[in-house]
Amino acid sequence: MANARKTQKTTDARLDGKLCIITGATSGIGLEAARRIAQGGADLVLVCRNAEKGEKVAAAIQQDFGVKADVVLADFSDFEQVRRAADEILRKYDKLDILINNAGIHMTTRAFNKDGLELVFAVNHLASFLFTRLLLDRIKESAPARILQINSEGHRFSRVDLDDLKWEKRIYRGIRSYGQSKTAQLLTVWEMADELTGSGVTINAMHPGAVKSNIGMNNGWLYQNYQKYLLFPLLKDATVSADAIYYLVAAPEMAKTSGKFYNLTIEEVPAKHACDRALGKKVWDISTKLTGLTE
Repeated sequence: MANARKTQKTTDARLDGKLCIITGATSGIGLEAARRIAQGGADLVLVCRNAEKGEKVAAAIQQDFGVKADVVLADFSDFEQVRRAADEILRKYDKLDILINNAGIHMTTRAFNKDGLELVFAVNHLASFLFTRLLLDRIKESAPARILQINSEGHRFSRVDLDDLKWEKRIYRGIRSYGQSKTAQLLTVWEMADELTGSGVTINAMHPGAVKSNIGMNNGWLYQNYQKYLLFPLLKDATVSADAIYYLVAAPEMAKTSGKFYNLTIEEVPAKHACDRALGKKVWDISTKLTGLTE
């Protein structure tokens, strides 16, 4: 919380001629980040679930900022759709300058995707892991390039239990499930940062601040009303997140910084359990297996 209250860093750097891919871009943090990045001159690929919402956002961005905005459809709970989205992007674009993995969910009750994987872990961690890996060679070819994982201080609420990823042995709690997914994401960020050393590609993670977003609004009426009437009045506008995201992907001084975690734009030390490199290698291996990737 102290870091969130500090004066945040900003940049006047432009992104003209760059292409930015952003997932979960039709509302909340993703939408405001897409608009801020378009304001900076970058063309966009908006990866989203809803075609109507996506096209509406793309049209507004093109009209307001005069950049190109393409829409690629994918539900990140479905790895087949993630693969199709990556294939479509690779067919259309020879250069990928920025990737922002923003899509995420919060569940108050346990649910599974069609592969039988716990839904929050699948969407928040595995899907972004798969998407990034599928695009990585093209991103390397586009270097200098940047990858940003929209993570959360929520990672502090749970470590990763590799023996119980489906919450069959533990009592399911939404905040702990969310924490496990975000911890897993951080652990693989450190591994990927090592892999990318010397490539000209950076990867970092950030907490986007206490801001209004639609995450969690897929839950029942009780949670929706809690979020809308009790939580939202205490939260800041998502433009706060957008400005921080823009700094991390555009600022010249961030060009060679990799493998870091930020609270908005302030570097921060993650929870101890999210810095366990031995566990991180195991999470990497199981993530590779569960997403059907081969090294």
